[in-house]
Amino acid sequence: MIEIDNVLVSDEVVKARFVCDLIKCKGGCCEDGDAGAPLTDEETEILNDIFEEVKPYLTPEGLKEIEKRGRYLYDKDFGWVTPTINGKICAYGHYDNKGIIKCGIEQAYRDGKISWKKPVSCHLYPVKTKKTKTYELVNYEPRDPLCNPACQLGKKLNMPVYIFLKEALIRKFGEDFYIILDQIAKEYYNEKD
Repeated sequence: MIEIDNVLVSDEVVKARFVCDLIKCKGGCCEDGDAGAPLTDEETEILNDIFEEVKPYLTPEGLKEIEKRGRYLYDKDFGWVTPTINGKICAYGHYDNKGIIKCGIEQAYRDGKISWKKPVSCHLYPVKTKKTKTYELVNYEPRDPLCNPACQLGKKLNMPVYIFLKEALIRKFGEDFYIILDQIAKEYYNEKD
């Protein structure tokens, strides 16, 4: 376990190898789970602010679900989450012509319509965070068998999880946190530059 301020990072975040392989997993993490994407309180406000810009990127089914249930909803186990369509795909997602799930929020970001990429929980996946009274826990939790191709590709490319998720980790915890995590990984886990 790595402790940086009030954040506890699982050793697997620096030891395990992972690179998303969308051709093989088809973005399945956007439809495989117990609820929609977890959101922070701040992110629910962001969704409200950007919804009109994101709306053109959503499917009719996604829009219908959002109109019925709301832009986000409260789940007793996960807190604020995005709605899903029939308990499957995130209401903000859609399938591209290759059957890969893409995020409408992220597409609006890529097109320069909004400045928010997507929920940080999505950006961090397969790392999940959980707050306790004292710490924020950071754990590596790939889904089996869904993420098996990403684990294999990560091993092939020798890409540690924390390096693959550099942008997301900096977004969540800040650049100083990431610099310390990187130094610890290189010193104690023999990571190369």
